[in-house]
Amino acid sequence: MYDLIIIGAGAAGLTCAYTANGLKKKVLLIDKGLPGGTCTWSGCIPSKALINIAKDVHTAKKYTSLEIDTTKVMKDVRNIIDEVYSHESIDVLTKDGITFKQGKAIKLIEPKIVLVDGVEYHGKNIVISTGTSPFIPPLDGLDKIDYLTNKNLFQMKKIPKSMIILGGGAIGVEMAQCLNRLGTKVHIIERSPRIFIRENEELVNILSETLIEEGVNIHVNTIATSVTQDDGIISLNVETSGESKKIQAEALLISIGRVPNVDNLGLDEMGLKSNQKGLEVDEYLRTNIHNIYGVGDVVGPYQFSHMANYQGILAVKNMFLPLKKKVNYSNISWCTFTSPELASRGLPNPQKKVTKIYSFGRNDSERTITKKDDIFELRVETNKKKEILEVKLLANRAGEMISSFQIAAENSLTLDKFSSVIFPHPSYSEILGNLGKKAYIDKLLENPFIKPFAK
Repeated sequence: MYDLIIIGAGAAGLTCAYTANGLKKKVLLIDKGLPGGTCTWSGCIPSKALINIAKDVHTAKKYTSLEIDTTKVMKDVRNIIDEVYSHESIDVLTKDGITFKQGKAIKLIEPKIVLVDGVEYHGKNIVISTGTSPFIPPLDGLDKIDYLTNKNLFQMKKIPKSMIILGGGAIGVEMAQCLNRLGTKVHIIERSPRIFIRENEELVNILSETLIEEGVNIHVNTIATSVTQDDGIISLNVETSGESKKIQAEALLISIGRVPNVDNLGLDEMGLKSNQKGLEVDEYLRTNIHNIYGVGDVVGPYQFSHMANYQGILAVKNMFLPLKKKVNYSNISWCTFTSPELASRGLPNPQKKVTKIYSFGRNDSERTITKKDDIFELRVETNKKKEILEVKLLANRAGEMISSFQIAAENSLTLDKFSSVIFPHPSYSEILGNLGKKAYIDKLLENPFIKPFAK
């Protein structure tokens, strides 16, 4: 009998396994594939590896002409995948005291029993962390096309000369920019009025202009109607504002959303509640069966590896420790790793009353001016107390800088507190101090006891 059985060995499952193992619990981790999940094999790791290579090439191209060997590029990407996997392999798990089982057929048959290829495994608690898969649209002709998704994209031996990308979200746009920088002619097809429809419109427009200047073709308000493939060329028929046209390329990447992996797990037979968004859990990440929990992308609502890690730790603590804690998504942050990066923290609050937005641009910082063509746009929204609400940042290193606001908000530090920190000059972090000084002055001027002296 195991203390915990985990179905799914991605970011969430691995976090659960190591957290429970740290609490001296007997853990069984199960997956159809190898440990690591989407993040290691077909998501965060290979995409960032390819982005970094493309960034180096793009910088070098500013000063010299280059011939890119994309066969070597893709080999380097796979080597990085292997290096990351070496830290979470079956041997590593076993050495750390975690049992791993790989099986083709995995099914819950009772609240405390999991069937793996016909063998029963018993556990006092069970976590479902099976993740998501690419959503494949019902596009006419798609079933006859050799299309790509994130699952097989990074297994390509060589990067094609041209590619159509269906979807203007994070994966689609990240890949569009880095592939374009490596010499691929790219078309993004997005049915909404703009890419990144849920992000700040002003910053997205700046990013879109950057992508277009680099050579990425962006087709918004565009619907794909059918697709064909002939002699190695894919032809996508689209409609834009009622006008039909054909876009051709060597490859087609589908990147228009994800669907939860809940099929064939025995959920319905067990009476476990799920919907089209995934497994249903309460505020403690527990399903409607008290000893079964759900974490990660299969649960949502935010499909990020760092959210999977957060949920994994919290679920195990709620399982084994006496003090139960509810999930709290108010301080969530995320980043899309384009150049410049687009990062956000905090969720919109329609009930907020008096707020102020502190802005900071490229020309306001000596550090950003030192880099030619650098883009830096920062928007920090605060309430009357200068508490940090939403933050929107378009900049190089945005994913790193947003963390400072995240730490401050998580620890109830107001924006004006940055004013007393001595940051190195000239640095990107110094921008935080400059913003803090603005907020500090405003806070003084808004103080009724200080106002008379400020006249």
